[in-house]
Amino acid sequence: MFENLSDRLQKVVKNIKGYGKITDENIGDILREVRLVLLEADVDYTVVKEFTNKVKEKALGVEVQTSLKPSEVFLNILKEELLELLGENDSKLVNNNFNIVMLIGLQGSGKTTTVGKLGKLVRKKYNKKPIFIACDIYRPAAIDQLKQIGKELDIYVYSKESKDPVDIAVSGIKYAKDNGYDYVFIDTAGRLHIDEELMIELKNIESNTKPDEILLIIDSMIGQDSINVIKGFNDNLKISGVILTKFDGDTKGGVALSVRHITNIPIKYVGISEKLDGIIEFDPSRMIGRIFKEGDILSLMEKAEEVIDKEEAKDLAKKINKGNFNLEDFLSQLKQIKKLGPLENIIKMVPGMSKYGLDKANIDPKQMSHIEAIIQSMTPKERRNPDIIKSSRKQRISKGSGTSVQEVNKLLDQFEQMKKMMKMFKNGNLKF
Repeated sequence: MFENLSDRLQKVVKNIKGYGKITDENIGDILREVRLVLLEADVDYTVVKEFTNKVKEKALGVEVQTSLKPSEVFLNILKEELLELLGENDSKLVNNNFNIVMLIGLQGSGKTTTVGKLGKLVRKKYNKKPIFIACDIYRPAAIDQLKQIGKELDIYVYSKESKDPVDIAVSGIKYAKDNGYDYVFIDTAGRLHIDEELMIELKNIESNTKPDEILLIIDSMIGQDSINVIKGFNDNLKISGVILTKFDGDTKGGVALSVRHITNIPIKYVGISEKLDGIIEFDPSRMIGRIFKEGDILSLMEKAEEVIDKEEAKDLAKKINKGNFNLEDFLSQLKQIKKLGPLENIIKMVPGMSKYGLDKANIDPKQMSHIEAIIQSMTPKERRNPDIIKSSRKQRISKGSGTSVQEVNKLLDQFEQMKKMMKMFKNGNLKF
């Protein structure tokens, strides 16, 4: 997400380094490039115009301290204005004793999958007991899709043989209250476009169920047209938040920079993969950190807390402190890292990686698979004591793992280097 936007803005800031100071003459050239970058990223024209005017006003009005460079001043102004554009962080979902959330959106926006993602999220984060209500009676297999998601998550899906979505929603909420559920997600029907029939139906569901939240699901790939979609729905229903789906795809990111400023509706979440845990809170300050390639260590830590086994991590730390780290521990560590997602995505979230060009790293997942295969082809004795792995053992391991002896040697060398680094960390001899 924001890949092209990020690269282009970095170049703009870099070009300013050649200026002794920011003046009325050179700011025009700088902002022309910024304007072009934002427009190409699908940011709304009126937003771009207002944004660049504010940046210019601030840049010319700021008193530059002698300790700061013009590029640093301009970068800080860009960040401040982008943060104002995105609005304050308001991504928290409603969390009462009993909650009703209605999901709306155009057909194909990813609404039904988002129901599943939110159900999983509130169960884990809020310790709630969610239920899904299937009110999309028009799209072929919509109810079956929701039931499949419910089965995968072990979340009950309420459906009813009825041609009236309002009746289904009202009956579903009564069922939820009677059976101890405390978080209701209503999956409504969508259309290929906004029409009167759709809006009447959604307004009827809303007036009869009185939802605590109405979330609009938007496919971020549709670009600037998303603003018209949001306005179209919001003119008929009081939307409490937007969720942008397919944010991991070939999206330019401009919709995220336009939505809050134009509609005053907060972006609550963004979908970052098709998996049912592929959703994150939309945090403006973290998003700006990603745009300027400053990393997102908080999101990385949160993700690690979700997927990494704490007891296993403690045991590993004890082994490292005692100098007992072996290939079995290394394999366990690899499996934990894989739970965090693709390595290149993890690297981008670590601050400072862009300085060394590591944010552009393209890591072949096969490499990790080869390492796992090599270690799993060793005997328990070999994994615990790699020093005994000599020529004949290496040949057996390479055959068993479908790799070469050279790859086995490379892994063993890398493991030895890692152990030396860990020893230096432990003794406090590794300095930066």
